[in-house]
Amino acid sequence: MGRVLAIDYGHKRVGLAVTDPLQLIATPLDTVHSKDVLAFVKAYHQREPLDALVVGMPRTLLNEATDSTSAVVGLIRSLRKQFPEVPVHEIDERYTSRMAHAAMLAGGLSKKDRRDKATVDRVSATLILQSFLESR
Repeated sequence: MGRVLAIDYGHKRVGLAVTDPLQLIATPLDTVHSKDVLAFVKAYHQREPLDALVVGMPRTLLNEATDSTSAVVGLIRSLRKQFPEVPVHEIDERYTSRMAHAAMLAGGLSKKDRRDKATVDRVSATLILQSFLESR
C-alpha cells in the first residue's frame, strides 16, 4: 500500500500530512511555500508512492466559497493533471484551524509554539487527513 498525503493549502504556506504505509495513522509532514507545493509532492511521490491525495476545501460556515477556494480548485486541477494515476479527494476543512489550536493546547505545546503558523498548518493538514481516513 502507498501513503495518503493531505494538503492544507494557504496563499503563503501549505501544511502537509501523510499516513503510514498501512494508511492507519495521520502524521504531520512539513510546511512549504505555496509556490513549491507541486514540486514537493512530485519529489515525495518519487520517494514514497502515493495511493491518494487529500486536499482541504475551504468553505464558509454557510458552505459558500472563500477567497482561497479558487486557488484550491486550481491546485486540485494541477494535481490531477500532474498525477493522473493518483486519486485526488476534496474534504471540507471548516474548523480545522480552530481544532488544530485546541489539539496543540491539549497536547501541551507552549504559547510560542501555538502561535507558529507553520505548526498550525501541519496540524490542520493532519486533522484533514484523519477526517478522510475516518470517512472511508
